[in-house]
Amino acid sequence: MDDNGDVPNTFSAPSNLFSTTDDIPEINSAGLNTFIAPHHSSSVAKELIETAQALVNPRGRGIYATDESPDVIEAAFVAAGKDRSQNEAEALKRRKEWREAAYNAVPAEHVSGVILYAETLLDFKLGHVLTKKGVIIGVRANGELAPLPASPFEFIVQGLDDLLAKLQAARAAGARFSKWRVPIACTSIGLGLPSQTSLDIQAETLAIYASISQQAGLVPIVEPDVEFSADADLARSVEVHQKAIRLIYDRCQSHNLAEALVGTLLKPSYPQPGLKHPSRSGVSSKEIALATASVIANSVPSAVAGVVFLSGGLSTPVALDYLSALNQLVNISPPTSPFKRLPPLSFSYGRALQGEAIKHWANKDTRSMKDSLERAAKGCWLAARGEPVQ
Repeated sequence: MDDNGDVPNTFSAPSNLFSTTDDIPEINSAGLNTFIAPHHSSSVAKELIETAQALVNPRGRGIYATDESPDVIEAAFVAAGKDRSQNEAEALKRRKEWREAAYNAVPAEHVSGVILYAETLLDFKLGHVLTKKGVIIGVRANGELAPLPASPFEFIVQGLDDLLAKLQAARAAGARFSKWRVPIACTSIGLGLPSQTSLDIQAETLAIYASISQQAGLVPIVEPDVEFSADADLARSVEVHQKAIRLIYDRCQSHNLAEALVGTLLKPSYPQPGLKHPSRSGVSSKEIALATASVIANSVPSAVAGVVFLSGGLSTPVALDYLSALNQLVNISPPTSPFKRLPPLSFSYGRALQGEAIKHWANKDTRSMKDSLERAAKGCWLAARGEPVQ
């Protein structure tokens, strides 16, 4: 990163890894278990597929999301009991110390990958803390939000213009996957959100991002985050999730990703009633599990390597309960059920993994911080296998 804050193009040859054909395709394609068109590089495709599979296998392992912006992580420190940083130098030092402590505590037997903020990867250079223990590192790709014109409650996501250069720099620094989040409003039908315009824009944005990510040699994780702060009931949330996800994969096909979906992951939210709907307090994890499994079965192409759920604003117990109930449903479904054909269903949690750990760290209790993070990671691992969470 230069003095102007720009990320240099440090990985520019070739500019499009995925479209560069192999000199000896019959050798480099050895081990591929899917058809790759001649205009795609089979060696890069093989790496993308292997990375995507490694992020969700063996069953139970998942992703730790640590890609919060500096403002968000500072707020988390304050909420955990630390005084607000007096200046940027102090804030920078604090962020680096927390990230390094958390990464040293990550249990590789339960966590397959970690999503890093660009600052953590390129400036703090902490990726090696994870890679030395066999954890795959990824990078947050999306930029900031801007209001959608004529729809103040919906947003567009910025950052596509210079994305390829940024992802090339991330790959040169060790990243092997990336993640792009789009927010999707969800209200009752009467209140009318999300708008079709918003859904179209978000789907197109995610498809372009995914294509660019694969060009840079990084597995794309597409994240449609359907919010639950309004008055939608469970059926409405299911409807919005299915519509949004189907649109995303429709646009992926338009951007020549249809045959490369095996080198991608999906990071959706759980369908759930909004906080303002009266059914919210009484909804069961089994209802959430059935709704979630139905959404995935009805909208996600079978080629997608895996689904890793976001925890969003859910508490750790609730996030674990939803994931466990979902995988228990898969486990008990009969062989003829579409739920038996679902891809691996795992986690890409942030707050649900580190919520307690960050409180201990703020109080300078490193031992309890490590224990808390390990305990939460094991709980996620058990939930992703459909086993009782201890």
